[in-house]
Amino acid sequence: DQRVLVGGKADGWVDFDAETVARANRTVDAVRTRSDDPLLVYFTSGTTAHPKMVLHTHASYGIGHDVTARFWHDLTPDDLHWTLSDTGWAKAAWGKLFGQWRIGAAVLMWNAPGKPDFDRMLRIIGEQGVTSFCAPPTVFRAFAQLDLDAYDWGPLRHTTSAGEPLNPEVIAVWKEATGLDIYDGYGQTETTVLVANYPCLEVRPGSMGKPAPGFDVQIVDDDGNILPPDEEGHIAVRTSPRPVGLFQEYWRDPRQTAEAFRHGWYYTGDRAYVDDDGYIWFVGRADDVILSAAYRIGPFEVESALIEHEAVAEAAVVGKPDPDRGQIVKAFLILAPGYQPSDELAREIQNHVKAVTAPYKYPREIEFVEELPKTISGKIRRIELRQKA
Repeated sequence: DQRVLVGGKADGWVDFDAETVARANRTVDAVRTRSDDPLLVYFTSGTTAHPKMVLHTHASYGIGHDVTARFWHDLTPDDLHWTLSDTGWAKAAWGKLFGQWRIGAAVLMWNAPGKPDFDRMLRIIGEQGVTSFCAPPTVFRAFAQLDLDAYDWGPLRHTTSAGEPLNPEVIAVWKEATGLDIYDGYGQTETTVLVANYPCLEVRPGSMGKPAPGFDVQIVDDDGNILPPDEEGHIAVRTSPRPVGLFQEYWRDPRQTAEAFRHGWYYTGDRAYVDDDGYIWFVGRADDVILSAAYRIGPFEVESALIEHEAVAEAAVVGKPDPDRGQIVKAFLILAPGYQPSDELAREIQNHVKAVTAPYKYPREIEFVEELPKTISGKIRRIELRQKA
């Protein structure tokens, strides 16, 4: 086996630029392929466990992302779309490649290694004439801490977010400054967009929206039975007929593949419930749901309640082992500018959560931190927080 290093040199490693790119042929011959032939492998983010290798075909991403770009990003050939994502992650394929090119829209690429510069991001939107913009919730939460009235939005007309659920409070701040809704969407490395809010439908802040065209998405139990409205269960995708935008397998991992595909469904590993109008509401990763005494507590609802407090800039909630309750809710908080950690502030925030949601959901422990561990794609690495709790 060889180890390949991109963007540097090290003993015992192949220099990708010098030894591979420099020697590559400038012309290549096209290879005949079928739609179900393997195209690429992406790693999952690894927010709750070790990353898995996801195998996609020429159709599943190449054609499947037409729905992502056409219906969720709302693109036309006249648009300039910018998705904030490192190119090594599946979200880049979601927002920089397949669907956008199929529509004929232009895409903005921005190479900015190092610490995120949120002020610069916002200035680029107006300077470059971006019309459609997509970013993870962590970025929109950071934007909400800035003076959004100070920016020129240019021709920006459509904004979307995915990666984690987006808190209603952030959506409200963004709309007040820009006049635009943020159309929250849900999908995975394993899929194209599965559930989303669309311009043609009413946006219900806090909801992921409704299933994307081409997917039968339901809330089911462990045995594959569809659950009634307002009952929490697994987010699952019907696999017969097989949707175009669904991955082929976890590469070289038949056990995980078999666990995901069962009872005629693809089990996403996420939990949610659906309301009477068909809108789906995220609860959390199955691994993230907190079991405290006799209660199941979804971290997203608690995090949304936490960031409603003016002192909280970012929040992440995990379950901490407890001898009496099994688990308790523990919150890791980044404070907004002008606030300092204190026991008094922690109690104030706890009382706030008790007042705006069911009292048993409040965080019994609060830890103030300078930053939260995140993946390159901007998702919170809860596995690290659980280990720290």
